[in-house]
Amino acid sequence: MLMKMCHHQMGGFALTTVAWLLCCISTGLPQWQVWHYEDPVILKPTVAFVGMWRACVFYNDSNSNNNKVCHQYNYADSFVPLYIRINQHLLLVSSFLGLFGKITTIIALSNMYMGRVRRNDTCNPFSLSGILNIIVSSFLYLVVLLNYIAIMRKWGVAFPPSFHMPSHPDTQKIGSAMTLAIIAAVLFLLSGTICLSSNLAIGKMPHSKI
Repeated sequence: MLMKMCHHQMGGFALTTVAWLLCCISTGLPQWQVWHYEDPVILKPTVAFVGMWRACVFYNDSNSNNNKVCHQYNYADSFVPLYIRINQHLLLVSSFLGLFGKITTIIALSNMYMGRVRRNDTCNPFSLSGILNIIVSSFLYLVVLLNYIAIMRKWGVAFPPSFHMPSHPDTQKIGSAMTLAIIAAVLFLLSGTICLSSNLAIGKMPHSKI
């Protein structure tokens, strides 16, 4: 019974690993918002990606090539709006909690393979990792929700003049980084559910008879 449950937890660990990688990738990508506007200098339609840590602008040169210029920023910059500041912290905390959840899962799996978890144990060795995964899933859903509200309500960003970007685009839409965050949130939730469900399995195990 323990070994069967261990195989289920291996699947949960795989989900956690994929979810954590997607979370880290989405955190660094600028494609959280896709802005479309007409550049006031070159008077041409311009596309820009606005992320949590940087904004990238794509310019078309005379050879019809796309030149990308990225501008970095962090939560210490005064022009960063409140919702981006909140999302920056949530994404950083999610990355650390996701990594810690992976470590606790590895320790629990090791204990099960080494026979340190017995049938009469009432404590679920995967409880901590399950709770952490669900917390990370909730944080990612909140990040996605705040970014979605910002897009729907057309919240702008007062970029400094050196960025050569308007504070509000003509149109904006959801970017691919937001999609990755949604997938990561779902996988974290599934993994957390698997980890916590083993608590019920342990409770239903028959005690060894002497």
